Amino acid sequence: MPGTYTTRTPDRLRLRGLQSFRPNTLSVSDLIREKLSVLAPESVEIEDESAQHAGHAGARSGGGHYRLVLVSAQFAGHSLQARHRMVYQALGPLMHKDIHALAIQAFAPDEI
Repeated sequence: MPGTYTTRTPDRLRLRGLQSFRPNTLSVSDLIREKLSVLAPESVEIEDESAQHAGHAGARSGGGHYRLVLVSAQFAGHSLQARHRMVYQALGPLMHKDIHALAIQAFAPDEI
């Protein structure tokens, strides 16, 4: 029909938003560090322990094993469970795909 135009948005853009258009060249550790920036950390240590779990069910599905030590003033006055929830919330979808297991040590600055 003249004058009628339709455009199709690729599924990956419709599902993930425009930011998915940029090639993802970051490692999972880099993505973790980027996502945790919302907690304004003073210190972040990330250790990828995935190689130690080769053959494990989680490793077969693509999720890695990581150890995290995080220092943030935002943890002050919060329980251990609340701190872990803050980390999980910051990591969002990474916890469902890229991360199978995460060992967390979360400190307020005055606890170091």
